[in-house]
Amino acid sequence: MVKNKKALLILIAVLALVPLLTRTKAVLNAIVLLLIFATLGEAWNLITGFAGQTSFGHAAFFGIGAYTSAVIFYRYGVTPWLGMVLGGIIASIIAGIMSYPCFRLKGHYFAIATLAVAEIIKQTFVSWDYVEGATGISVPIIHRSSGFFTRLYYLQFNDKLPWVYICLSLFTAVIFLCNYLENSKMGYYLKAIRESHEVAESIGINPTSYKLYAMIISAFISALCGSVYAQYILYIDPFMIFSLDISMKIVLLTVLGGIGNVFGPIIGAAIFIPLSEFTRIKLGGSGTGIDLMIYGLLIVLITCYQPKGVIGIIEKLAGKFKKQKTGGEGKVEATS
Repeated sequence: MVKNKKALLILIAVLALVPLLTRTKAVLNAIVLLLIFATLGEAWNLITGFAGQTSFGHAAFFGIGAYTSAVIFYRYGVTPWLGMVLGGIIASIIAGIMSYPCFRLKGHYFAIATLAVAEIIKQTFVSWDYVEGATGISVPIIHRSSGFFTRLYYLQFNDKLPWVYICLSLFTAVIFLCNYLENSKMGYYLKAIRESHEVAESIGINPTSYKLYAMIISAFISALCGSVYAQYILYIDPFMIFSLDISMKIVLLTVLGGIGNVFGPIIGAAIFIPLSEFTRIKLGGSGTGIDLMIYGLLIVLITCYQPKGVIGIIEKLAGKFKKQKTGGEGKVEATS
């Protein structure tokens, strides 16, 4: 756990320094999206990586957070900061209501159920006039001459740099929370449930309750990410924000990086987001889908040869290096 904390602090320091070395909009945009999707991956990892419940519906919580902050600002002029918290609470309540009956299902049945719930929520927003239905919402723009604190209050900036540090702050809070949960009593309970429902019950763990706690926390974090994303891009609609594409991105980047490990979503996002953004910039319309082809190939290779993801490869190489080092030292001692 101490090693984890040191590694996390180094990672956060590097992410904090990169924007100071380059102010290129494309790079800053990639960092913002990387941090948002890495945070989403951490949220998904809680319920799937730790508790073993595969969810394909996290776009629902992401979308609820996005719409809550956007709608209360669009209709009432309320600061998105309040919308973030309110969105997280609403998403958590819906997650609790949805998950309690769904947790009676196991394996792929639970995954299909979460996918169905996400689609129901999406169609609800498509036909709901209060949130502008299928048209979507354009977040009102404040005056360009507004001061920094006014811009901070409304989460609108002339530069991408403040967004990097807002997303980094959210990412830092979430990753340390996930690291704490992974090594806490709840984390060990969730891992026991993941390995065997029956064995967990036999030692006095209530699987339904702990899976519910994990889902509620996961939904709250996903909604916070949705709120930040909505204010960052300034336009949302149900087809974009509740799309299966978002749920699949969260799943795939976590699987690529290493499911069940706090570093997995970070590694996956660090590969996927720059790949996606820079192929789009360099190749434009002619390169549509190339990033997904490359990413798909990486997923196939990883799942075939190292199911633990990139983090599994790193751990394997570190283990070999350590073994060689200790072997070498042993030979030196024997010779002397």
